[in-house]
Amino acid sequence: MDDAEITLVTMRFQATDAEKLLGVLSKYVVLARMEPGCRNIDLISSVTHERRHLVIEKWESPDSQRRHFDSAMMVEMASACSGLLSRPPQIDLWEATSAHDLR
Repeated sequence: MDDAEITLVTMRFQATDAEKLLGVLSKYVVLARMEPGCRNIDLISSVTHERRHLVIEKWESPDSQRRHFDSAMMVEMASACSGLLSRPPQIDLWEATSAHDLR
C-alpha cells in the first residue's frame, strides 16, 4: 500500500458490568478486524480507572471507517452494550499530526 492516510477512531466505554461488556467488545474486535479497510483494532483496559475500556481502530480511509460504522455489526455491538454502561461511550475521530506539521 502506498502512502495511505490512516483514519483513527477511539471509543471509550465506562462499564457497569465489566465482565459482560468485555465479552461484547471482544467479539466486536475479533469480527471487525476482518472488515474491508480495517488496518487494526485493539481493546485495552485502564489500570487507573476501574471498568474503563478503550477500543482503538485504524482504517485505511474515512470511507471504510464510515461504511463500518453504518454496518449491522456496529449496530449489533451498540445494542449489546445496552444496560452495561454507566454513560454513553465517548467516540472520537482522529487525524495524524506529523512532526513536520509542527513548526
